[in-house]
Amino acid sequence: MKRIVVLVSGEGSNLQALIDACQHGRINAEICAVFSNKSAAYGLERARSANIPAHALDVKAYEDRAAFDVALADAIDTFQPDLVVLAGYMRILTAEFVQRFAGRMINIHPSLLPKYPGLHTHRQAIENQDTEHGTSVHFVTEQLDGGPVILQAKVPVFSEDTEEELVARVQTQEHNIYPLVVSWFVDGRLSLQNGQALMDNNPLPEQGYAAD
Repeated sequence: MKRIVVLVSGEGSNLQALIDACQHGRINAEICAVFSNKSAAYGLERARSANIPAHALDVKAYEDRAAFDVALADAIDTFQPDLVVLAGYMRILTAEFVQRFAGRMINIHPSLLPKYPGLHTHRQAIENQDTEHGTSVHFVTEQLDGGPVILQAKVPVFSEDTEEELVARVQTQEHNIYPLVVSWFVDGRLSLQNGQALMDNNPLPEQGYAAD
């Protein structure tokens, strides 16, 4: 069975979706560890509740970002993961970390990439009076939120929406599509080759997989 390590920084709602999908057989893999850069991250409690090893690394214990990422990568490697999943992990990764797990690390970002990389995506969508917003799952590369998109999900934006309402609407879609993409990877259908995301050995378009 394939092995997954998940990185979180906060509530871990996407982690919970992945845990549930593994437990119900929708993902044919085992989450073998969860790591966080914050000891108080609720995602660690979700892991412990599911009897998954949960670890927090104290950023202040390391000289700089590079030293922290080396320690984190070494700790992850002890679990020999087939896939590293970023689920609300809020630290920018060093190039060395990304290269170490190249082709086997994915992230979910709350926008329709390449629109709105970085933070405060929901706020930007509302302020710019967008009529649609969404979320993207992508391979992680050295470019922040710039790796090849695998799958996107769109939601409407209504004129009366608050940021909290839009967050909730997007998260509902995140909890659907992230387990699906993880299942594709562990089933051997999804890969990254020469900077291109491939599904069943076919290159995916810029906006990722489309059922139609």
